[in-house]
Amino acid sequence: MKNEEFQNLVLNELKSLRTDVAGLKTDVVSLKEGQSSLQADVAGLKTDVAGLKTDVAGLKTDVAGLKTDVSSLKEGQARIESKLDAVYDQTAILTEFRTEVNMKLDYLVEDNKSIHEILGDHEVSIRTLNRAMKRSG
Repeated sequence: MKNEEFQNLVLNELKSLRTDVAGLKTDVVSLKEGQSSLQADVAGLKTDVAGLKTDVAGLKTDVAGLKTDVSSLKEGQARIESKLDAVYDQTAILTEFRTEVNMKLDYLVEDNKSIHEILGDHEVSIRTLNRAMKRSG
């Protein structure tokens, strides 16, 4: 190989290397831009995660409040059920009392009818005797 051919070959290789280096520089710039974009995305994700943590903390507080409220509601429901049971018991007692009072009233009404019948008979007898005494008298 002659010197001139060698020089051309080296020049061609150098040109190829320059082209490759220029391509590498472009790739490095693209990588840096991609890295910057990724860093921005990661920063955004960190912000979103921080927001999510805050939201979760708020939800935990809300759930704790709801648990307290549900516990209070259960206690209230238990008290209401207890009072309702007492109302049912009192209603049963009052219904039984009413039935008993009605039976006694029915008995008194029947006794009163009998007394009226008896008094009525005596009254009739007394009036009849009075009339007879006046006539004979």
